Amino acid sequence: MKLNSIKPAEGAKHSKRRVGRGIGSGLGKTAGRGHKGQKSRTGGFHKVGFEGGQMPIQRRLPKRGFVSLTKEDTARVRTSELLAVQADLVDLLALKQAKVIPASARAVKVYLSGEVTRAINVQGLLLSKGARAAVEAAGGKIVE
Repeated sequence: MKLNSIKPAEGAKHSKRRVGRGIGSGLGKTAGRGHKGQKSRTGGFHKVGFEGGQMPIQRRLPKRGFVSLTKEDTARVRTSELLAVQADLVDLLALKQAKVIPASARAVKVYLSGEVTRAINVQGLLLSKGARAAVEAAGGKIVE
């Protein structure tokens, strides 16, 4: 196969619709827009979701749920990734210096994934129940 021999599949390409080009085209005179009305005129379109002045559906329906504003700033770390930090105390700054989390992270949540093979002292991080148990089982301490 050569790049200059590649062609789209049969029937995949359609010729452009030429409107307003006479009666024989089937789309002459009004060019498929019908007679009169807002949609027949140039510039006669409204914004998406506009319902002719009726209260739009996105405003009629109640708001649902909660969107966390800090979710983007919270980094997720596996328990096995804590071992990459060589410092005695694992905190936000130590994780950033070890390049485990991005520099833009403002909080860290540690969750259980992988094994904790040495005692780790954790300070100022959020831990899941499983991660908390794994750190304490390995002989580590959690400082709030």
